[in-house]
Amino acid sequence: MASGKGTRMTGRGTQARDRVEPLSSMVYRNLVARLRGGTLAPGSRLREEDIAAELGVSRTPVREALTRLQARGLAGSTSFGMTVAELDRRQVGELYAMRAVLEGSAARFAAENASAADLAAIRHAADAFGEHGGDASARARANALFHEAIYQAARNDYLMRMLEDLNDSLALLPRTTFMIPGRSEEARLEHAAIVAAIEVRDADRAEQAARKHIDKALEGRLKLQFSQGAR
Repeated sequence: MASGKGTRMTGRGTQARDRVEPLSSMVYRNLVARLRGGTLAPGSRLREEDIAAELGVSRTPVREALTRLQARGLAGSTSFGMTVAELDRRQVGELYAMRAVLEGSAARFAAENASAADLAAIRHAADAFGEHGGDASARARANALFHEAIYQAARNDYLMRMLEDLNDSLALLPRTTFMIPGRSEEARLEHAAIVAAIEVRDADRAEQAARKHIDKALEGRLKLQFSQGAR
């Protein structure tokens, strides 16, 4: 069953928006937001009728949104119906391999293209991550803001779209690697290396630092998700 409270999509406030965005896209974005927020966990049932009732729409846009989720690998058909996808060890490895490529490219482009304001935003995001305490969820949010600051500084719309798609898939991974003792401090130092390279416009070093950061994140993810045995 689709869990979490949905936002109804009827009423005057959405009429203007509905004219420019298909209702199925709004449903899709709502479901992806639930994935990212953790209210739709891997393996959760996705029932058309339940989602339609929660959002105040007909089943047709919900069906179209679920088809899109399935095409993107975020949902799958089982004997029990449509469910949120669950990633195995191989898929996690493939996802992080692409993440390393894209995050490395973002850091490279940021080193080449960042404005003074972009650099300030990246430094601020790195400092904000370092200031968070032991709350793993807060660390994860701060980490996302750090990476988003780099994406903005990269000045590449195509890369941005690819990263947004990839981050939708990352929402399928339960929990955060910042739950692992010591991982937050490691990430803080990795962020510092990325920032230092971007600040001196060393694109090669920035890309290498970002790739190393993602490689370390993969190590933590595999430890966190498969420590009880590979699926």
